[in-house]
Amino acid sequence: MPLPAWQFGREIAPGAGAQHKVLQWVLRRNCSITPRQLANVYLSLCLLAIGVSVAFWWQGARLVSAFAGTELLFVGVVLLVYARHAADREVLTLAGRALVVEQTCAGRIAREGFDAEHLTVEPAAGQGSLVQLSCHGRTVRVGRFLRAEQRAGFAQELRRALRCARLQEHATGYELK
Repeated sequence: MPLPAWQFGREIAPGAGAQHKVLQWVLRRNCSITPRQLANVYLSLCLLAIGVSVAFWWQGARLVSAFAGTELLFVGVVLLVYARHAADREVLTLAGRALVVEQTCAGRIAREGFDAEHLTVEPAAGQGSLVQLSCHGRTVRVGRFLRAEQRAGFAQELRRALRCARLQEHATGYELK
């Protein structure tokens, strides 16, 4: 039975000696600018503001420099907060009968492992809300970086992959291709 095409996930190469295919879903923010590009834009903004400030300073309007400095400070703080969250993501890795969920938020990483045999995948309360993964009393919500209309498709794809992993474990000679 061939493996269906995955919309959200991708197959990654398993480690040496691994018997099972490994599927991985990487859900991340849709950032239009990287932290390095953001730093370059901020530096350009600073240079422009300093140039304008110096021009007004020579004209005798010394207070403009204080306002420009305050503005750059506030803009810098906001851009720093943005840059800290630019790398936020959720990575779900299914290898054999184990699903590992890794959530990164502002540089902090939280990992949770689940047994694919007993894992349930369902939408959390409310339409368009996150996808809830539950197993043995532990619950994790994923899908923060997917649009609300994509979450149901993601949950369905994850259920299908878990079902294939269960079948692979139970059926002799069955292999995901």
